[in-house]
Amino acid sequence: QVQLVESGGGLVQPGGSLRLSCAASGSILRINDMGWYRRAPGKQRELVATITRGGSTNYVDSVKGRFTISRDNAKNTVYLQMISLTPEDTAVYYCNADISVSAWSRTTRYWGQGTQVTVSS
Repeated sequence: QVQLVESGGGLVQPGGSLRLSCAASGSILRINDMGWYRRAPGKQRELVATITRGGSTNYVDSVKGRFTISRDNAKNTVYLQMISLTPEDTAVYYCNADISVSAWSRTTRYWGQGTQVTVSS
């Protein structure tokens, strides 16, 4: 059984910062790509950032220069450092990870339960 557990969300004032974490646990052989998505009220889910096992990153234009995705492969954890937050960043943030549980199984995408980020004064 594989689980992804997010933490670090909360209420922050405009211009503030937050760091989200997402730790994968369970029977894991290998984690390939990891990423963060978000769903704002009344909007569709949006890709925020992705990172490969080797550390290559990709960001949606609206967060470039403000958000940084990183990972610790030894801890099976992905992070999202967010600075200069605006009310438009308010959303539920979800992490995902493409995980192999054995040498004979195909990679499966797992999702976290989501963590609320609210940017408001």
